[in-house]
Amino acid sequence: MESKTINSSELKNATNVWKECLSIIKKNVPFITYNTWFLPIKPVELNESTLKIQVPNSYFIEWIEEHFNTLINKTVFQMLGNNGKLVYIISQSDSYQPDLFSEDLDTTIKLPKEKSIKINEEEKEDSFDNYLSPRYRFDNFIKGEGNQLARAAAIAVSESPGETSFNPLFIYGGVGLGKTHLIQAIGNKIISNNYKKRVIYLSSDIFTVEFVEAIQSNTVNEFSNFYKNMDVLIIDDIQFLIGKEKTQDLFFHVFNTLHQAGKQIILSSDKPPKDLNGLNERLISRFQWGLTADIQPPDFETRLAILKNKSKSFGISLSNDIIEYIAYNIKNNIRELEGCLIKLLANASLGSADINFELVKKTVKEIATVRETNISIDFINQVVCNYFNVDENKVREKNRKKEVVLARQIAMYLSKKLTRSSLKTIGLHFGGRDHSTVIHAFNNIDKLISEDIAMKEIVETIRNKIELSV
Repeated sequence: MESKTINSSELKNATNVWKECLSIIKKNVPFITYNTWFLPIKPVELNESTLKIQVPNSYFIEWIEEHFNTLINKTVFQMLGNNGKLVYIISQSDSYQPDLFSEDLDTTIKLPKEKSIKINEEEKEDSFDNYLSPRYRFDNFIKGEGNQLARAAAIAVSESPGETSFNPLFIYGGVGLGKTHLIQAIGNKIISNNYKKRVIYLSSDIFTVEFVEAIQSNTVNEFSNFYKNMDVLIIDDIQFLIGKEKTQDLFFHVFNTLHQAGKQIILSSDKPPKDLNGLNERLISRFQWGLTADIQPPDFETRLAILKNKSKSFGISLSNDIIEYIAYNIKNNIRELEGCLIKLLANASLGSADINFELVKKTVKEIATVRETNISIDFINQVVCNYFNVDENKVREKNRKKEVVLARQIAMYLSKKLTRSSLKTIGLHFGGRDHSTVIHAFNNIDKLISEDIAMKEIVETIRNKIELSV
């Protein structure tokens, strides 16, 4: 991608327009919401009716669109007309630190890092989405006693993919301990070192969904060849291949091709290979060829460091007493630590409340007692489609029949309610739709539930069927 220089007049116009947008937004949201979610945004460029803005991370985009989509659209239309459009750019600057309480807009914009390299048509056609999140990096992965080996091996692999004895690199550990962060950090580092490397990250359930779609469209060879041509293949939650014999068989051949070609394979699981009962023995044997490293729950000191790092990145100022209280009460799950901070921020910003000890105690109690379930998006879709007597595959297609649309939207709504999957992941399970489609489905069903008692009873009945089955 060719780097573009933003001239001063473009930047000035973008700054002025965004400043006017902020003045409208500020009047319609609580003060802490304005400071937390809108002030960190930086204007980048104004091109006719399209305003580009820079946000710290992808979570900002999802949160703003989920809670203030109507306000944002109305404001942009008011400033730029009916053709007004807002484009988000995620900051990739390691040094980006939003100044949450500065009223002055910084007109010195640090654009995302871009390669000043000419790309020919062949390279454009060869491009694909690697599904890596730029927020997962080694420099924001907190080192502790429980992850030292896994982290050291991950760094070694990122520096010399396919050239160490750590191939495959198999990282295992409980839920929410940082496996996804670590394996994606490897992918991001490899691309940072060599942008031409073909790196892809995905979970095994998405791999299975894509394989099923390839069978249906008679494109299995193309599907297999795509993954066999990777330089680095990163598969998360490999345990979900258990019980899927055809997918295991295809993955076995992909694995062999990559390994024989000296390409890097990185896997994660909740258990070590030898404990993956139900997985093909020949796959288990190959998973043990390289290095198997575990990640243990973080100790108290590591939890403190994680909380301080996360609170800083979220722009939250917390006292040591509050951080220590959270660290003492949430012990086994890094994801719950992060979830606690996010919920604190959301409760405070939406309710215009200060982050005090009472709010912290309430939030910790809610987070720490959340029951982990094995509800999957595919299972939710199955129950919803059975209820409406709709073919499960129809909801993944571009089918606009009323009963199919309703089933799809309810399945998306319940997937967001009952799983911790991101909006992007939910969309992928329904024919590769984007996160804005999931938001629209959620908001539509939420509105129908509030207005129609019959619809509320239908959704509650389906939800009860799902929850009673796990």
